Amino acid sequence: MKKELIIFDMDGTLVDSSLTIAYAINYVREKINLAPLDPQHIVEKVNDHTLNPAQYFYEVETFTKEHELWFSEYYTHNHKRELVLYDGIKELLHSLKENDCKLAVATNAYRGSTIESLTHLGVYNLFDTIACHDDVPQGKPYPDMLYKVLNELSTTASQSLFIGDGSRDEMASKRANIEYIMVNWGFSEYSDALGSVDALHTTLHKRI
Repeated sequence: MKKELIIFDMDGTLVDSSLTIAYAINYVREKINLAPLDPQHIVEKVNDHTLNPAQYFYEVETFTKEHELWFSEYYTHNHKRELVLYDGIKELLHSLKENDCKLAVATNAYRGSTIESLTHLGVYNLFDTIACHDDVPQGKPYPDMLYKVLNELSTTASQSLFIGDGSRDEMASKRANIEYIMVNWGFSEYSDALGSVDALHTTLHKRI
C-alpha cells in the first residue's frame, strides 16, 4: 500500500543533536550535584529502551519539572550553535511534500525544545503536526504519540510509515502497527539499517 503519512523521529534521525543532548543531561546533573558523564557514553545510552532514563541519568524514578526546565534551559541557550540537520534531510522533506505526503514528528523531546530546534533549522513549517513527550501520557517505546499523530491527521496506521534510529522507535512502531524503517546515521549502530539519507530517499519514493 502506498504511504501518505511519513512520521520521523527527531534526534538522531532528522537532527544531529548528540552533543546538545549529552551536554544538557550533564547540565542537569550539575544542578543536582551529580558528576558529569562522558558525552559519548550518554549518546550510547540515551536510546536504550531497557533503561529507566530518569534513574540512569539523574538517579530518580521519574523526571521532575525541574529536570525539564533545566534541560530546556540548556537547549534554548545552545541549540543555535550545536544542532544541525543531517545532510540531505531538508531536501528529502521538500521532496516528500512535493509528492503530497503528510509529514509529522514523534519525539521524546519536550514540545518547547522541539519547536525551537525545528524552527531554527528551517523545517518546522514542513510538518503537519508534531507529537512530543509532554503531549502524551507515555513516550516511546509506548505508541501514544503515534496514535496522537494518526488521530490529528485522520490517517490510518496502514497508510503510514515511521522512521527512527533506535529500539524505542521500533517498539513504538510495532505497538501502533505502523511500518518501520531503521536508520543508523544517528545514535544507533544497526548493521541492517539504512546507512544514508540517499538510501532512505530511494526507499521512501518506492512507497509513496
